[in-house]
Amino acid sequence: MRMDLILEILDVPGQLVSVLSPLGDLGANLVTVIHQRENKNEKGMVPIQLTLEGERENLNAVIEKYKEMNLSIIEIDGVVRKEYFSTILYGHIIDTDVRDTVDKINAVEGLVVSALQFKLEGELASTALLTIEMDVGKREYAYEKVMEIAKEKDFLVIDEV
Repeated sequence: MRMDLILEILDVPGQLVSVLSPLGDLGANLVTVIHQRENKNEKGMVPIQLTLEGERENLNAVIEKYKEMNLSIIEIDGVVRKEYFSTILYGHIIDTDVRDTVDKINAVEGLVVSALQFKLEGELASTALLTIEMDVGKREYAYEKVMEIAKEKDFLVIDEV
């Protein structure tokens, strides 16, 4: 059986080797690897395209291993596994502890804050552009969770941008 994967990894030394090293132990053969360092995204991540061969259970073990390694699996056999949504928060974002806001979102299963940009207006309220990575099909769920956190912290939410 053959499987095509697209992963995202940090563009730092050793990352590609860490992705490829478990394959043999799990009974999978590497057919193709495309490492496109020039396609780095705003998070410093680069796509890795892999084509693997092996028995179904071996390839499933590779997927599970990558999940254990907290690798972002973008596509499996052409099926997109991750999507993003961005929204703008307005309010006293800095004063209400940015870290707490990000931690609350990251604590929701399947959601990860992947980018956060601020515009400060002195002592006045600030604006934050928030990008969230999620599993496909969780867009409405993610938006509801952001709305709950925003209400708790008295932020205005500008719908998805």
